[in-house]
Order: sequence, then structure tokens, then C-alpha cells
Amino acid sequence: MTEVSALSPVPRGSRDALLKFYFGPMDCGKSTLALQMNYNHGRQGRRGLVLTKHDRSGQPRVTSRIGLGLEAVEVVDSMDLVELVRGHDRIDYLICDEACFYTVEQIEQLADLVDEHGVDVYAFGLASDFRSVLFPAAQRLFELADEVCRLQVEVLCWCGRPGLLNARVVGGEMARTGEQVVIGDTDASPVRYQVLCRRHHRSGLLGEGTGS
Repeated sequence: MTEVSALSPVPRGSRDALLKFYFGPMDCGKSTLALQMNYNHGRQGRRGLVLTKHDRSGQPRVTSRIGLGLEAVEVVDSMDLVELVRGHDRIDYLICDEACFYTVEQIEQLADLVDEHGVDVYAFGLASDFRSVLFPAAQRLFELADEVCRLQVEVLCWCGRPGLLNARVVGGEMARTGEQVVIGDTDASPVRYQVLCRRHHRSGLLGEGTGS
């Protein structure tokens, strides 16, 4: 009997491939988990690709706010993800960070990679935009994914309630209109994002100086 250890390669074709979608607000650890999963799969002898789009660094990298980072393939709207994978000798899995910014067609391609090519796909991203409206790609992932997992790693609104929604803050005020995708972060730049509970996202209260 062959001894199996934690570092033994995972046999190819031993199970059906899966499409999994991990979602949550900013700061909930999506990119950190993506990097950890890539590391774990690599330790098992699996070959994968790490993809991203509009990373906060402005570069083709997956970066986390705790300082971890990794080079990645930058996804553009014209990219065919099936052809990308077929251009490699062997790919067992994809790590797709910021998948909410992919096109709906690319989400369909991810499902094709799972169903037709046996590639595991782990997608990470926001569910909704600054208006609390679903991103089209995220909506399609909700519809197609084999598993959907909300990540909630102690992300809090300024009031102490669970942070659920991302607010876009422009000039110190919460924005209600504008382009769906504007890249920013959680710092003090002119356009930034703040995680709020549902109550304060609906009311537009950001907490600075309100005391409530």
C-alpha cells in the first residue's frame, strides 16, 4: 500500500473539477486566501496559474494588505481564458483574484475550463459595487459556481457592526453615482473606499466626526 503524506502529489483525474467563488467586502482576506491556496496547491505538486485584474498595486500582481504578494497574469477584456490555459503544457488549477472585474464571457470560460478541461477554478472578488449593485461577473459566478463562500474576517463598520458593503468616498462624501469600476484603496486618497454596515451604507454616514 502506497503511503500518502501531506506533501504527496494529488492524483490527476481523481475527482471532478470545481468552480468555487469566495466573496466579501474589502479587507476580509480574499487576496490573502488566494495566495495561501496557490501555495498549498503548489506544495501538492499541482500546476496552476494566478490571474488578477485591477489589483490595488496597479501591477500584474496579487497583493494583500498584510504584505504578501505574487506575480500574476493580468486579465484584459479581450483575453480568452480557455486559450490561455491551453497555451500551457499542463494546468491543474486557476487562482482568479479580482474576478468581479472579469467579463461575463470570461466567467463562462472559467466554467468551460472546469467542465470540459478538468481545471479547478478558485475565484475571489467583491460581490457588489459602491452602490451595493452586483457586478455582472460576480452575479454570473453566483449563478454558475459549484460552491459559494462568504469571507468575513472581522471586517467592521466604524459603528462596530459587521462590514458588508463597500462605499466609494470622493472628497470626504459618499458617492452614489459614477462609473462602476474606479480603482482606489482604503487610504486617504481623493477617491477611496470604506467598508460600511448596511445601515450606514444606506444612510451615507461615514463616521468621521459624527460620533454615531
